[in-house]
Amino acid sequence: MLTFEEKVAIIEEFSELDRKDVSLGRVNFHYEDSLYDKKIIVYRLHPNGNGFVYAGEIEGADTDERGMINIKDYSADALKDLIKEAIDSLSLSPAEKNPVMEEWLNDRDQALILLREEDGYNVYADETLEGAFNSYQEAASFLEQEGFSRL
Repeated sequence: MLTFEEKVAIIEEFSELDRKDVSLGRVNFHYEDSLYDKKIIVYRLHPNGNGFVYAGEIEGADTDERGMINIKDYSADALKDLIKEAIDSLSLSPAEKNPVMEEWLNDRDQALILLREEDGYNVYADETLEGAFNSYQEAASFLEQEGFSRL
């Protein structure tokens, strides 16, 4: 297990993180350039070596209900990798993380394009917006109801 000082030294290698000392000798590290409301990457790193890294935006990460991963027993390489992933996950918009661009056709060979953009899914006929949806399921249902099927 890495010591508190070793963990701090590793975390401080990430120049994009700002150290914030909190109570009882604990330390947080903030990522001010986050595209999300979440700014704290390293949370309550304690002098005993316990602490958490926010991984709530990392696809497939095994987090607690707050989106945190306990880093008490992490190796140096594992900690570096996790922090890099955490920063990257807060640096990309949802559309950049999970791009979707699909062509849908109907029986008259008319085509519509389904794109994930920002926080939603948009359907286009050429450059004309035909519909905006909150989820992929809503957009796909609309397209199916209109007689389109995915290629």
